[in-house]
Amino acid sequence: MTKIAKNTVCLWYDGCAEDAARFYAATFPDSSVDAVHRAPGDFPSGKQGDVLTVFFTVMGIPCLGLNGGPAFRHNEAFSFQVATADQAETDRYWNAIVRNGGEESACGWCKDKWGLSWQITPLALTEAITDPDPAAAKRAFDAMMTMRKIDISTIEAARRG
Repeated sequence: MTKIAKNTVCLWYDGCAEDAARFYAATFPDSSVDAVHRAPGDFPSGKQGDVLTVFFTVMGIPCLGLNGGPAFRHNEAFSFQVATADQAETDRYWNAIVRNGGEESACGWCKDKWGLSWQITPLALTEAITDPDPAAAKRAFDAMMTMRKIDISTIEAARRG
């Protein structure tokens, strides 16, 4: 059996935990599918032999995907925040999620096709909205509030005034 982390994020899926885990492993660095476990008997949302749990890692964070059925859905109260180094990395992750059946949201947020929220956050954005000059930080923040995917050059221009 795979060594289980002391603290693991458990994500509830409706029968698609393995597909989601494989997408994350193929998309993000330091990510992997670590173990797939099949149900030893029938359960409320599946049959014996169906995938019940998937242990996977997303950018170094241990996760458990539980195929628990349709009772619970992901929402924005939980999200993965991905700090990106530049526009190319921002575009790569954003596009991977959105173009794989996901959807855009506001201020650097998007959802994958399984309903899990992601914040694709350039380091330049974090630096801009925490600028020690309150006016520069506000300009960058206001620019961010008009965006879906973050455009670093626009954020930096707003920060400069």
